[in-house]
Amino acid sequence: MTPSPFVWYELMTTDDVAAAAFYGDVVGWKPADAGMTGMRYTLMQAGEQPVAGVMTLSKEACDAGATPAWTGYVAVADVDAMVVKLTTAGGAICHPAQDIPGVGRFATVADPHGAVFCLFRGNQEEPSQPEAGTPGTIGWHELSAGDLDSAWDFYSGLFGWTKDQAMDMGPGGAYQLFAAGGEAIGGMMTKPAQMPRPAWLYYFRVEALDAAVDRVKAGGGQLLNGPMAVPGDEWVAQCSDPQGVMFALVAPKR
Repeated sequence: MTPSPFVWYELMTTDDVAAAAFYGDVVGWKPADAGMTGMRYTLMQAGEQPVAGVMTLSKEACDAGATPAWTGYVAVADVDAMVVKLTTAGGAICHPAQDIPGVGRFATVADPHGAVFCLFRGNQEEPSQPEAGTPGTIGWHELSAGDLDSAWDFYSGLFGWTKDQAMDMGPGGAYQLFAAGGEAIGGMMTKPAQMPRPAWLYYFRVEALDAAVDRVKAGGGQLLNGPMAVPGDEWVAQCSDPQGVMFALVAPKR
């Protein structure tokens, strides 16, 4: 099985214009209109390379209980076949498979404990990504799972992810790093008891952490946790944006 990587990240929020301005300032992304018919979809670019998108939650979605959140897209060979495999493994469908004209096909799904992500198959070969470590790219993918062991079986079975090193967090249990065909791209752990539900958290790369945290606060966001030093001689901080969406930052220096 060829391991499936994360290839896209999308923020659905209550104020897309304000969110695009906030993240543009904090992360250094350059917003650009995607030119989609009938809707506003803002591309967030690292240099000239789009790495994420921002759009407004529809009234229907809000009425159904949807709240602002970042979602990661995992590339698969066949979205519909993967939906079948996912549901057989205990996952759920949040939004059935649908075509994005001229772009590809996607489905919004959840793992057996409720953490949401998307499946994606592009119409064209995936464009080359900026070099790893480039500011504005996504530097880490972290799952706070309902249960680490069963979550690992679920995701590795679907996507061919492999275990990297594991770190003992004491009472918090293990923090399991995982790879998608190369170096580790993320980690999984059983969520803390006080965390209301399992979720994915995405870490955005910046040049220096303290300055980025200052921009978060100046833009109306909040620092939730950190700054913290982590293995690999990097620094991280977990934050929320003005609409209450959680995200994280990672940098090689404070």
